[in-house]
Parts: sequence; structure tokens; C-alpha cells
Amino acid sequence: MKKLLFIFFISISIFSQKKSFEQRADSVLALMTLEEKVGQLVQYSGGWATGVETGKPTEGSDELIRKGKVGSFLNVVSSKLTGKMQKIAAEESRLKIPLIFGLDVIHGYVSTFPVPLAEASSWNPSLVEKSARMQALEASSAGIHWTFNPMVDIARDPRWGRIMEGSGEDPYLGSQMAAARVRGYQGNDLSANNTILACVKHYAGYGGAEGGRDYNTVDLSERNFRDFYLPPYKAGVEAGAGSLMASFNEIGGVPSSASKFLMTQILRNEWKTDAFVVSDWNSIGELIPHGVAKDLKEAAKLGIESTVDMDMEANAYYSHLANLVREGKIDIKLVDAAVRRVLIAKFKLGLFDDPFKYCNEEREQKTIKSKEIVDATKEVALESIVLLKNEKNLLPLDKKLKSIAVVGYLAKSISDPLGGWSALGDSNDVVSIFDGIKNKIGKDVKINYAKGCKITGNDKSGFNEAINVAKLSDVIIAVVGETRNMSGEASSRATLDLPGVQEDLLKELYKIGKPIVVILMNGRPLTIPWLQENIPAIVEAWYPGISAGSVVADILFGDVNPSGKLTVTFPRYVGQIPIYYNHKNTGRPHDPKNHYTSYYMDLDNTPLYPFGFGLSYTTFEYSNLTLDKKEIKKNESLKVFVDVKNTGTREGKEVVQLYIRDLVGSVTRPVKELKDFKKISLKPGETKHVEFTITPDKLKFYDINMDYVLESGDFQVFVGTNSVDVKETSFQIVE
Repeated sequence: MKKLLFIFFISISIFSQKKSFEQRADSVLALMTLEEKVGQLVQYSGGWATGVETGKPTEGSDELIRKGKVGSFLNVVSSKLTGKMQKIAAEESRLKIPLIFGLDVIHGYVSTFPVPLAEASSWNPSLVEKSARMQALEASSAGIHWTFNPMVDIARDPRWGRIMEGSGEDPYLGSQMAAARVRGYQGNDLSANNTILACVKHYAGYGGAEGGRDYNTVDLSERNFRDFYLPPYKAGVEAGAGSLMASFNEIGGVPSSASKFLMTQILRNEWKTDAFVVSDWNSIGELIPHGVAKDLKEAAKLGIESTVDMDMEANAYYSHLANLVREGKIDIKLVDAAVRRVLIAKFKLGLFDDPFKYCNEEREQKTIKSKEIVDATKEVALESIVLLKNEKNLLPLDKKLKSIAVVGYLAKSISDPLGGWSALGDSNDVVSIFDGIKNKIGKDVKINYAKGCKITGNDKSGFNEAINVAKLSDVIIAVVGETRNMSGEASSRATLDLPGVQEDLLKELYKIGKPIVVILMNGRPLTIPWLQENIPAIVEAWYPGISAGSVVADILFGDVNPSGKLTVTFPRYVGQIPIYYNHKNTGRPHDPKNHYTSYYMDLDNTPLYPFGFGLSYTTFEYSNLTLDKKEIKKNESLKVFVDVKNTGTREGKEVVQLYIRDLVGSVTRPVKELKDFKKISLKPGETKHVEFTITPDKLKFYDINMDYVLESGDFQVFVGTNSVDVKETSFQIVE
């Protein structure tokens, strides 16, 4: 038998160029026992203690690999360790099927980039793709084959902590970023040793959690789901993502890991993808507390029937799948289809041809924190920063100031700029905001520092020190916001004010009468109306990654002109949530002259900062908005033209945004929908003629019959610097 297997795998290698991935997977599948098939659908986290948790296998991980009872591990890192485990699979297991190693490489492996919400604020898909490419270079050198990213969940509620992992509230922008990240991770050739498999998550609708509370119920109409929440997942799949991750939440009473609507109807039948699906951590096991499975065996049955292919850490498939088949409760064809999808991914990665291609310690040492990757972290962060306010052009600051007060716990923090989900990011690699400023201005400017207060708690004992250093300085730079663990998974917040007494500290500093610049470090929109009203300059830095201090200093002192734009709306108060730009109009839109319209008695309807908002150190003027036609047929495209002029004195980048509104439809349509954008660079006085094309696909939606169609009628076109400040024209689609 061993001789036959040897001849078989030699033949696979010889004819690999002639056989498709599907054919090669079928060849392996034909040799597998039921237990070996189930093993390919099992994933465990590295470092777990065997036999401790209920249902855990009693064998050690090495023995599981030898017996072919596990096909994947997560949280196992380094080329040395992954190589050691791969050696067991490739040389000691019966069928020599390689393992696939996964890790949450969300915004960097060791060299940490800005959090994804920040990266999306660059409105630069090619730059976001570059970030993912650099992350893939670094992670693949450490033996990682697979990242659990991109996270493409649309989020309209900033109380949900995981909003920092995505690209904001808009389906079009989210789709562009999803595709960019997939391309970056997987490269042009997935079989190369410097690419990693992308995983589109969390499928689906996770960002719509009720109350912004993580893991909570999602209840959306199918139309809302398909129009607004689903497009980024589809974009990731169309970009070639090799895998998806089932989400924790339910939609309409069915948890994702048991949803045939999501996994079978949409993913398999409509999108026709061979990408495999992995559960989120124990999400198959969580079908029990959800209340759709009475025990783990039934959960395993529901998971495989919905075509969730790989079970991450629930032990459901490991413990029960084989018996379910033997008992005739599950058709073996379901198992075979799942195994086939997993094997195809391993073939596409080239792991069957060379299981050790990712296990080169010399390459790992040369790649981790290489200059190319570290430089990229800074390049991406510089375009991610958003200037929210700049009264009387306080910024950029003069490098010849005599003294600067730097205030705030976060100013000297070297861990918080990493943000959540920073993988193996090391705080010792981080340039703090304080050090970035110090390095920028040199020894001739005196820097006076005071912590002022902690991020949480009510202790104001440090206020006096902060006030004293502020009085001794020409300008105050206050760094406030959230600690890194206040945004991310399981980090929902009921209030979005600055935590602790940070705003009280700012109010005391404001009384001094010195110019104040506030740097925000956070992973979600915050409710900061007092700051907007009183602080002259506000910079949204997000969690910028390891180059934090360097990029913030470059922005503060004008070496780089900020160009980021918000991809999520900032509310004035939490009572406005959910608040998003592409809302419906209602039958009674707000009219200040009519009491019986849609508004708050105690608060304006408008956001603090709208979607797409972001200032620059220069100014831009929009003019000559024109269309090549005023009337088109359903199969025709429309060209939109606008002139954008830099009317200031500095070179700058502007994100030109195009929105449309379908005025009358068979179902109600949003007041605005982003349909295109372009980021352009303009020298002082320069004008660029910007052109967009509105194709029929950009105007389609799900009609009254849930058909995806383009309807005739009247449309408005808006082009401008954000979703509110726009020029407007119109056109008509005729039959």
C-alpha cells in the first residue's frame, strides 16, 4: 500500500501542470478514509492543552497530525515551528496532506499598519492593497499561509467595537477596499511563497448587531441586507478570495453557521465560488446557546449541512461528523464537497508541491521589519489621518516655536498606537506621539510634558501639572482618545464620549487661552461636540501603527498635507445612532417650519462630521459639473465631468466623490449613494478636469419583486468634497 501511495503522489507531481486544482483534489479525495476526510475539516489553535476542555482530543497535536485528524492550525507562528509541524504532516502522516496555518493578520504581522478603518480613510484602494501586500510578505515569511481578513462588515453603529476592523458604513467604498485587500494578500500568483490566502469575514451582516453590542442579534430585511450589507462580501469573492468566515450573529432567526440561505443559496448557488468557509471561533458550538441545536452533535449536523467547511475550535466535526455519516444522518457527499474545497485551497497555495515553501528561517529574518515594510507603514498612515478642524489655520505649526506643551497619557504610550488585533506587533517598535514631535523639532524647541490624567477613571490629580506646563508653552498639543483595548472585539461601548475625565482636562486647558491642537487616537467615531465648538484644531489619527509619532509629527508641522476623509459618520450624541449618510428620506423629512416632521426636539438631525469629510491645509474649488448626456437608455453609460482647482498655497490631495439619487423607484431609495471617487493631487493654482463613468450596474438595486434591476426615471448626480458639500445636476433614464 505504501508503494502504491508513493507512486500515486509522484504521478500527481509529474502531471500537476496538466491537471486542474479540482482534478488534483479529487485524486487525493479518492484515497481518503472517512476519518481523514473529517480531519481536513478540523482546525485547532496552537498551544491548547489537550484533554482540558470538554470534547478536546486526548492526543497531542503531533499525534493528531500523524493520524490525519487535523487539517489546519491557527495561532502557530514562525517558520521554524510551522516547519516542524508541517514535517510531521508531509512525512509521517499516511497521505502526506499538508497543513494550512492561519492567523489574524488584520493590519500587520509584526510591522503594524494603521487599523483598517484608518486605512479606509485614505480613500486610496491601491495604497490599501499595498498594505495588504506588505502584510502578506511579512506573515508568509513566518510560515503563515492564511489570514482571517479582510473584515468587510458594514457598520452603521460606532458603539460596536469591531467597526475599527472594517471600512466604515458605505457598501461601494467597502467593496473597493475589500477587493483591494484580497488582491494584496493573494497577489498575482497564490502559489508564490510570499502570498497568503484571504478570508472574507464575517459572513454575513455581523456589523448590524442590535444596540452595537458584539455578538448580538442582527435582524435585517433581505432588501436592506442585499443592497447595503452584502456587496463587500461579494466584491471580496469576485476578487478571488480563497475563503470566507462564518459570523457569530444570527440573521432573521438563523445563526450564520447554520444558514443555508447564506452558505448554500447565496455563496454556492448565486456566486458559484469554490472558496471554502471556516467557522468563527466555536461558532458551530454556539449554535447550542443560540437555541437551534440541542447538543454539539446536532450543531455539527447543521454546520456541515449549511456547507460550513471547516470547524474552528468547536470540536463538533472532530467529535461527531464521522458518526453522523455512519448513522446515515449526513450524506457523505456533503463531507466530500467540504474536503474538496479545502484541498483545492491547499493546491492553489502550492502546498502539495512544496509543503515547506513558507518555512525558510533566513527569509523570515530578512523580511520581518524590513525597511520596505516599515516605510510602507508610514506611507499608509500618512494618508489615513483626517483633519477635522483647523480654525484660523492654526495648523501646520511653526517648527520655530519656542515651547510646546504635550499633554495626555496617550502622547507617550507605545502600546496603544498599535490598536487592537495587532498580531505580533511589538510596542518597542512604536514611535510615540511625544517622540515623533521631539524628533521633528529638534533641541531648539522646549517640550513640556504632562500626563494630565489616565484614560479611564475620575482621578484629576494630574490636572495642575498639565495646566502649569501649558502656561509655560506657546501651544498645547493634547493627545486624547481610547486605549487600544477599548475598540475591537468584545469592546462595545454604550457611550462614545471621551473616556474618563479627558474632556474635563481639555476644558481646563482651554481656560488658559493658549492655542490647542487635539490629536484623537481611537478606533471608532467619538461624540465630541464640545471639542468641535471650542478647540481650534482637531486631528483624527486613529490607531496609526508603529510609525504613529513620525506620521503625526509630519502632519502637525506641515511636512505632509493631510488628505484622509471619514468613511463613517460621526454623531453629535449617541441618541442619533444609527446615523449614516445613505439613509431613506421618510414620508415626512425634516422641515423646520412643520412640527410634524422627522426630527429631534432637543438636537439637530445632522451629524457632527458627515461621511466623506476631511480638511486640508489647502482649499479646493469645484466648478463646471456637466454630463455628456441628459438622457440615456438602460443599457447606456453616462459620463460626468467636474473641474477641481487648488485655490490655496500648498500642494494637496483631494478625494473627489460622486453620489447619485434615484428620485422615484418601485421601492424607496436613499437620499444619496456613493458610486465613485477619485483621489487626485493638485499643485497650488492647478485645475484638473475629473471624469467619472456611471455604468448601468452602478444604478441597479433590488426592486419590489427582489429582482436586481435598473429602473427608468429621474436621477440626481452630486459631486463634491464630502457627502454634504456637493455640486448637483440631473439626468433621466428612458425606456
